[in-house]
Amino acid sequence: MRDIVVFSGNAHPQLAEDICSGLGVPLSPTTITRYSNDCLQVQLNANCREADVFVVQPLVPPVHDHLMELLQMLDAARGASAARTTAVIPYYGYSRSDKKDAPRISIAGRLTADLLVTAGASRVLTMTLHADQVHGFFSVPVDHLNALHVLAHYFQGRDLSDTVVVSPDLGRAKDAAHFARLLGLPMAAGSKRRISDEKVVIDAIVGDVDGKRVIVLDDEIANGGTIIELVERLRERRVQEVAVVCTHGLFTGRSIERFRAGEITEFLATDTIPLAPGKELPTLHTLSIAPLFAETIRRIHQGESVSSLFTEPGWVTGSGQESAEPN
Repeated sequence: MRDIVVFSGNAHPQLAEDICSGLGVPLSPTTITRYSNDCLQVQLNANCREADVFVVQPLVPPVHDHLMELLQMLDAARGASAARTTAVIPYYGYSRSDKKDAPRISIAGRLTADLLVTAGASRVLTMTLHADQVHGFFSVPVDHLNALHVLAHYFQGRDLSDTVVVSPDLGRAKDAAHFARLLGLPMAAGSKRRISDEKVVIDAIVGDVDGKRVIVLDDEIANGGTIIELVERLRERRVQEVAVVCTHGLFTGRSIERFRAGEITEFLATDTIPLAPGKELPTLHTLSIAPLFAETIRRIHQGESVSSLFTEPGWVTGSGQESAEPN
């Protein structure tokens, strides 16, 4: 394979620029136009014949515009005789659709995976799938990263006495336990029932949180319903303060308004998703995962082990934070 060539759609060009900066390669230009009938057309404006092509495009709102851009970029790269085309999807939005939990519905996570492979993806690089089994929906190799080390590094050096890591539900308890081990802390978990997309009920919190300081760890925050409900239950247990940590900060709907009115001490997220104007929080800190993606892309390109990246204690990201770890 001759060169690394990186393209980006409209979903998150800044992240693509930052990844390219870490790789020491330019971000190749792409032209995306929309016809009068609302159809999209994508043109790759760089030679990718026999190149190792990486297309950076998280599936963030408007999801279907960005998905169609990604499909067309993959198809264009294959048609231009790329040696290999990797879909770099820091946020795979359809990972929530991982099972048939109602009659006559589509398992859209699998359908989207099939579409990506059909369009020309010969490899996928993603981060923190909401449901791990979505990894198995792809018929091509998948490198599945998570940001636990990046997030944990932010807290290292702080006084974490009387602090406990809390998972909003038992389904995320494995990641919370790993995060807690990185910080040398105990953990607890909520017992959650989802009523609708915007309504959840947390019946109980399993673990000792009374009078403690709390770090809530979740994979993503959308409308904020789970976090608001969890914080209310934690306040009933007289916790001292609450910090909320996630990989994907979507902050949809009225979430920012609800958080501004709440009592959460601090928010922490990564830049897998661009923060839209008007969604700023004075307590929100955003960590870059671009150095991790750049190093992973470099190793994929050079045929080096990606898993060994996470067993090298001396490896740190370009921002001075430890790397994330694959599931």
